[in-house]
Amino acid sequence: MNYDYNYTDNKLSDNSNASYSEQLKQALKIRQGGFKVFILCLVCVIITVAAGAALSLVILSYKDNYIGETDSGNPSSGSGWKLFDDILDGTSGLGTGYRRLTGELTATEIYELNCNACVGVTTSVTSTNAFGQVTAGAITGSGFIISSDGYIITNYHVIETAFTGGYDVYVMLYNGKEYKAKIVGSDSENDISLLKIEADNLTPVFIGDFKDTKVGETVYAIGNPLGELTYTMTGGIVSALDRTIIVESNKPINMFQIDAAINSGNSGGPVFNSRGQVIGIASAKYSSAGVEGLGFAVPINVAVSALGDLKQYGYVRGRPLFGISVYTASKDVDGADGALVAVVESGSCSEKAGVLVGDIITALNDKAVASSSDLIAAKKNYKAGDTISLTIIRSGKVLKINVTLDEVPAPTPGTAENRISGGGNK
Repeated sequence: MNYDYNYTDNKLSDNSNASYSEQLKQALKIRQGGFKVFILCLVCVIITVAAGAALSLVILSYKDNYIGETDSGNPSSGSGWKLFDDILDGTSGLGTGYRRLTGELTATEIYELNCNACVGVTTSVTSTNAFGQVTAGAITGSGFIISSDGYIITNYHVIETAFTGGYDVYVMLYNGKEYKAKIVGSDSENDISLLKIEADNLTPVFIGDFKDTKVGETVYAIGNPLGELTYTMTGGIVSALDRTIIVESNKPINMFQIDAAINSGNSGGPVFNSRGQVIGIASAKYSSAGVEGLGFAVPINVAVSALGDLKQYGYVRGRPLFGISVYTASKDVDGADGALVAVVESGSCSEKAGVLVGDIITALNDKAVASSSDLIAAKKNYKAGDTISLTIIRSGKVLKINVTLDEVPAPTPGTAENRISGGGNK
């Protein structure tokens, strides 16, 4: 079973006969309740690292035309429809200021109203292998315009190599114009990045409220599958809500499942409801022989909640940090199910609280922790500065330790010096 990030990696191969995507196959895990499967491919820009027996995963538009009745009859007038421009300016919130449409649009109408708001996102990369040979290629994904002056949303994994390696990112519009983009901010925890190009009078998308979304509703995705079939539209339905995808060092991301075709190159592109509003960001797909129609998207509400901080600070403030590295412990091997502490960072809140390497965390605030991903998921319910209680097994004894959580620091952009030689970027 393979899950793919929906970007295309045409780059950096020491073997000209092997595709880059084959070299970058990784393990990704999807999980909801007892449902667990392994994801071996990521569909945008991803590189994974294996250490010992533990897998460390490095991940894995509606316009001036008539769309329906508003208070003014013109969606662009601002009296009936909510644009991302207003969110970025801090003048409005999600799902306010517009009247719900009573009718649905055809697929053709949705495409015609939104294609100019959809973009291609490309990072040109180079690498030097162990023999000193320089290889070049491109990482491609999708995105969508959220303001008339050039703010764009995409997945973090689409531009991760650019951010960490100091590469340039380029955005291509539907009209064929290409712009160099600035990475304004990123939220790797939810696989979201905010880009900016220097352009005016662009066509932005309109947003929906994902909370209104129900299983069975019609959805459409627009993106650049395979990095070449630009501005392709696919359609389907919402197959399920609240799927937890385990990516990047067992980092869980909440997504919803769709059966619209999602392929390499789609990552970062918009998912529309039948009213032409963006309700999600295409991010991953499940890939396995004989299995199709399993795509996943990040709810748009998650992006909206992060936009203010991403624009102003470049990251989401207040995210909690334990200062430890953990992997899943099992009762048969380690004596208890939970999250086994492998590393305690010097000076971290966990070190100050007395957490030690070898401790097995079995509960957080008395809620059971059965795996490393359980602990990481539970952390999302808290913010920096909160004090939490960890139940720990140490040398067969049960202990309670209170930890006041640190804050995740702002990410530091990479430079050319961060690029790793020897067959790949990471």
